[in-house]
Amino acid sequence: MTANGKTPAKKPINVALQGGGSHGAFSWGVLDRLLEDGRLSFDAVSGTSAGAMNAVALVDGWMRGGPEGAREKLHDFWKAVARNGRFSPIQRTPWDMLLGNWSVENSPGYYWYDMMSRAFSPYLVNPLDINPLRDVVEAEIDFDRVRACRAIKVFVSATNVETGQIRVFNPDEITADAVMASACLPQLFRAVEIDGVPYWDGGYGGNPAIFPFFYANRTEDVLLVQINPVVREGTPRSANEIQNRIDEITFNAGLLREFRAIAFVKELIAAGRLPKDEYRDIRLHRIDADEAFRELSASSKVSAEWAFLEYLRDLGRNAAGDWLEEHFDAVGERPTVDLEAFLVLRPPVDRKPGPGSRVRAFLANRPKPGPARRR
Repeated sequence: MTANGKTPAKKPINVALQGGGSHGAFSWGVLDRLLEDGRLSFDAVSGTSAGAMNAVALVDGWMRGGPEGAREKLHDFWKAVARNGRFSPIQRTPWDMLLGNWSVENSPGYYWYDMMSRAFSPYLVNPLDINPLRDVVEAEIDFDRVRACRAIKVFVSATNVETGQIRVFNPDEITADAVMASACLPQLFRAVEIDGVPYWDGGYGGNPAIFPFFYANRTEDVLLVQINPVVREGTPRSANEIQNRIDEITFNAGLLREFRAIAFVKELIAAGRLPKDEYRDIRLHRIDADEAFRELSASSKVSAEWAFLEYLRDLGRNAAGDWLEEHFDAVGERPTVDLEAFLVLRPPVDRKPGPGSRVRAFLANRPKPGPARRR
């Protein structure tokens, strides 16, 4: 309550959600904590791949029951992902469970999956275009409800296979096909065709796309939930490490282009060369998984174990708690991301948590992961 007894107005913000397989459960945790806090209002959400799934689950739940409905739907969606993946051949080995390692790269199923995706086309090995995740999306998300939402605009990005250009699906165009196109990794699945146009994962064009916000509303604060690191110290050595770093660089390229555009416009506005009432002076904020994922291998992106998804959710909740404590007051006032740091390729100054970091405490005190829980 304010001094005059009135409830303070919520601060409006646009939210951009990156993709990254099951690591998207970190973004679930971020959203869950922000919804629980209740001091922010989401004007629009843009998502790619797993970020697109989080976005539509958020909006579907919001339409069912406001913030609490959104939290419940996000939980139910990821729980369904875990149920669907319980018979997957890609599971942690008993040795990894014993050592407390979340990686699945020692799993025979992962070796088979990795080999097949590199050597054979999905048009050959998956002629029926079977994608278990589609079943989850279609069963869990009411897309009529998503399209009907006016309180939160949702945007989903995919990559046009023929032109290489990003396609942003607007709120009225959001369907299960649009979401599956946004999450279509070409090594694993056949391109998703929409109106005769083939699409692949949106990460190639924008992970996630920020520019739709500029036309959707007048909100100038953008919160990026980033699960793919821009900076990773050291030279990758193994074949898997090299490929994983190539993927990270590729899936961040579109985001960095948007950062450059935002920085350029902000510079022109500050110099008085562009009218502020016609151009957006974007205030960029960021919740990242850099510290949270430091010990996670890229192979864990394909793990759907419920205990692992809960672990990622809790990391996301703690990261959001850190951000709220350190940067909430800046929303509506000033950016909290050092764009110059990203553009000159030095570690961003905003990525180092303070001494009271909830993420650091969680990592230090977490119990070692044991065998998969019963679902």
